Amino acid sequence: MNVFLFPGQGSQEAGMGADLFQSDPAFCELVALASELVGEDLKTTCLRGPEKKLVQTRLLQPLLVAVSLGYLRHLNGRGVQPDLVLGHSLGEITALAAAGVVTPPDAVRIAAKRGELMDQAAARVDGAMLAVTLEDRSRLLEWLSSAPCGKEVTLANDNAPTQVVLSGKRSALTACAAFIADGKLGRCRLLAVSGPWHSPYMAEAAAQFDTWLRQIPMQPPRVPMLLNATAALPEAGGDIRSQISRALARPVRWTGCMAALRAMNPRCLFEVGPGRVLAGLARANGFGDSTRILPVNNLRGVESAAQSPASMPLDRQEGAGQNSSCLR
Repeated sequence: MNVFLFPGQGSQEAGMGADLFQSDPAFCELVALASELVGEDLKTTCLRGPEKKLVQTRLLQPLLVAVSLGYLRHLNGRGVQPDLVLGHSLGEITALAAAGVVTPPDAVRIAAKRGELMDQAAARVDGAMLAVTLEDRSRLLEWLSSAPCGKEVTLANDNAPTQVVLSGKRSALTACAAFIADGKLGRCRLLAVSGPWHSPYMAEAAAQFDTWLRQIPMQPPRVPMLLNATAALPEAGGDIRSQISRALARPVRWTGCMAALRAMNPRCLFEVGPGRVLAGLARANGFGDSTRILPVNNLRGVESAAQSPASMPLDRQEGAGQNSSCLR
């Protein structure tokens, strides 16, 4: 079983997709569409930054989806197909296209609108996100349930048993960081994001996004897809639009998604898109030597994926070379 994982905000870097810009007209068309939607030259932003522009959510979201879709198309073209797809936060929009729910251009349109609405919501609150690494989260969660600032902070990303991300008002997150430091509970750092994502402060954006999504044609998934908000497959006959839109104001249940994946015993996890954040989270969630993890963040990664025995159908694996570039 092969699983495609698609990254969200935080995996970007200046220069991502450079090889696609040089060789892939279809990818360039997606970036041109994204540029038209946001009114910016996203090719220049992608290749050169600056960083302060690259982290702007209304610019980053359609761009990051376009880059991930570019490498996805090359994987599919080399015969590497997923048995299941899963995206982290924004990565769910890429996963929609990978599962055949929407077309790649519509995925870019969805990401652009998502980023626009989140950006507008963020402008109404001085919000931020705090990444926390700790061995025992219970003390932190108990403190949040009783502390006055706890009403202004929520668990946004449950990334791994020892990794969470809090979201809310910046002043409340500062108090959280002080509690963590004073109690020697773990390490924390503010993330380079422009708003309190996956928190109640995004509720209005989620409602507007749900309404807007009604105009986008969607098909039933051709490939199974795990959802962030439920850590489960979409319900038969359920409204996937509502699940995707509500996720803006709900936590990303990545630990639950990883637990569901482990129960399926996948052969290989392909991180399709910039960075290696999801590879690290897979290991933090218990994936070890029995499941290979392959980053596909450039065209060399596509070639490695196509040549890896782990990615081949079972009837082609016999006699395949023993060397594999899959990371362990």
